[in-house]
Amino acid sequence: MNFVECHEEPIHIPGYVQSFGYLIGIDAESHFITFFSENIRDIFAIEDVNILFDKKISDFPESFQSIIESEIYNSLNTFTRRENETYFDKIFIHGTEYHFSVFRNSGRIFLEFEKVIENPNKRISNKYDNFYIIDNAQEIWDQLLNTLSKIVNYDRMMVYKFMTDGSGKVIAEKRSNGTHSYLGLHYPETDIPRQARELYLKKRKRIFSNVYSETVPILSKIQQNIDLTFAASRGMSPIHGQYIKNSGASSSFSVSIIIDDKLWGLVTCQNTEPKHIDLEDRVQAGIFTALASNAYSSFKTKRELKYRLDLNEKSAFLKTEFLKQNSLFDSLVQNRKEIMNIAEADGLAIISDDNIVKTGITPAHAVIQKIVNWAYENTDESIYINRSFLKEYGNDLELDKDSAGIIIYFIDRVKNEMLIWFRREFDEHIDWAGNPEKKVDVFVQNGEEKQIVSPRKSFEVFKENIKGNSKRWSSRNISGVQVVRDVILETSHKQYNTIKQLNDQLKKVNEELDSFSYTISHDLGTPLTVMKLNAQMLLSNFDKSEKEKNKLKSIIEEIDNMAEMMHDVLQLSRAKHSEIELESLQPHQTIEKISENARITFDSPKTEIIIKEAPEVLADKTMLHQVFLNIINNAVKYSSHQEQPTVKIEGQEVGETVVYKISDNGIGIPEEEKHKMFKIFNRMDNAKKFKGNGIGLSIVHRIMKRIGGNVDYKSDKEGTSFILTFKKP
Repeated sequence: MNFVECHEEPIHIPGYVQSFGYLIGIDAESHFITFFSENIRDIFAIEDVNILFDKKISDFPESFQSIIESEIYNSLNTFTRRENETYFDKIFIHGTEYHFSVFRNSGRIFLEFEKVIENPNKRISNKYDNFYIIDNAQEIWDQLLNTLSKIVNYDRMMVYKFMTDGSGKVIAEKRSNGTHSYLGLHYPETDIPRQARELYLKKRKRIFSNVYSETVPILSKIQQNIDLTFAASRGMSPIHGQYIKNSGASSSFSVSIIIDDKLWGLVTCQNTEPKHIDLEDRVQAGIFTALASNAYSSFKTKRELKYRLDLNEKSAFLKTEFLKQNSLFDSLVQNRKEIMNIAEADGLAIISDDNIVKTGITPAHAVIQKIVNWAYENTDESIYINRSFLKEYGNDLELDKDSAGIIIYFIDRVKNEMLIWFRREFDEHIDWAGNPEKKVDVFVQNGEEKQIVSPRKSFEVFKENIKGNSKRWSSRNISGVQVVRDVILETSHKQYNTIKQLNDQLKKVNEELDSFSYTISHDLGTPLTVMKLNAQMLLSNFDKSEKEKNKLKSIIEEIDNMAEMMHDVLQLSRAKHSEIELESLQPHQTIEKISENARITFDSPKTEIIIKEAPEVLADKTMLHQVFLNIINNAVKYSSHQEQPTVKIEGQEVGETVVYKISDNGIGIPEEEKHKMFKIFNRMDNAKKFKGNGIGLSIVHRIMKRIGGNVDYKSDKEGTSFILTFKKP
């Protein structure tokens, strides 16, 4: 017993036809009869059909007179020049009118006959352009079903759309009273398997008049199976027949919906009682379906054109905005909402080196970093798209519902520059027409038992809940991402030559600036001291009004501010150029001393500073002092206005590194300003009521890079934690 997958069933060579059809096959070159359906004896009055083999139609003028006299047969070579192109005529056989069809396939010419059936109930409009004035996809398909109902009038008529995975969904429906609805139901891929879909693309109209009628075998002396792909009366597979019976129907009729040369869907009709549709009516149904398909394609094209025009406007806007900024990172940050919206995402993360800037609904900073690491290890393409990211990687990466779907665009892997669009989890469920779970059964085909997936017996609604997915990323969303990519590439190219020319100049200017910073900070120390002493002397030695005293105090305060700023600039320059000597250092005593001084400096004696473990680190002694001085001072300063200011300092060994965490319960860092944290002279809006110049963190950042470490932070409304990572001694 053989097991046959659904997609392996050879449905194009069943070896039989349906009882409404009569078939004769002749050799395309010799015109000798090579096969025929057994029932031709019923209409052509031939007692012993075996005498037909290896003879021509013209050898039997009494039996085949109507064929011989037909226009099609007399012009057979003209009508069969191209493969699989069908021509129609009508002939009378013993006083009864029949449709006569002819086509050529695989070296054989097929002559097919079926009785003409008048349709007195047929009522169709002559307004063939009605489909093209409808500007709504759903209305196009509803209009098609209304039109076809006047021609075929089955109990249930549906428009069935194929999904990308081969499954399908009923998107439009017209049914008679008492017939339950299938609208909105999904069908698994195995209902119309791959080879069936391929046949629907080739043979676009398919009817099964009566699934309970006996089939008619094909008689042939040639050994290979007869390919009946293009025969209107081709018999159905026993699996398909059982499927229709299980659905409660006795007859089915379908027309392929072809859009852009692809099988987009089907008009599929079912009738409770056996029903045959005349060939002319089937052809007319095919014409109306083609009109509706073209109208839908036109509607899509107009909608796509409008979308492309809108996208071009957005692209032009982004190009203009990008060229206003001095760096790609600044361009992305300033236009982050537009970049997020262009892909219809819920959130966006901009990653550049150690910086992560977020907008919209996104996962936490730590989760984004895990996704970044995963992307570098698991993706090679420049654009990665997944709507099931949470479902597939949720446990491994500790994802939440905010990262169910993602699009990753690698701008520059070397520089760690990328964009990540996020979509939240979509509460999705699918209503199946019956339980889609596969069941295997035994069927007999051509006398051979075969195990094959059995059609389900019930089509009652089966609801499946699906977790871990976002809404699908559409082709439009992907086009939006590609626009962002193109804008980045184009603006980067325009800036390339300018950047190349300026690069050498910038290097020289930077060297001169560093030298100037060092010199000016060092050499101005003495005159500032003299100025301050003179101002203090004036303040103490002469009688002055309160207004004059305040002016002198203001001068002294500004001199102190200038001196502090020059001192910090000097430290920043030293952090870049000073020689360093890495050694194993114990920071505990340094931390204690800096902590005590910080309480005094910022007049915050009630600040509780908790110092826990302080393991040894590999660092330069002077630079280590500068790092802890700036971080601890900031922690004490920005928490000093709290009712119970608290600073916690703790170090621990993590693998080959030593990580120190300095936490405070101060003002925190606004989310929208985090990407500026380590830039020189940068101060947060909420920090401007505190004294400072915005240089300290730049010093820390530069020092940690020089000694082979790293500085990072976490911040919220309850305070800030700076994380210093040192090499282990």
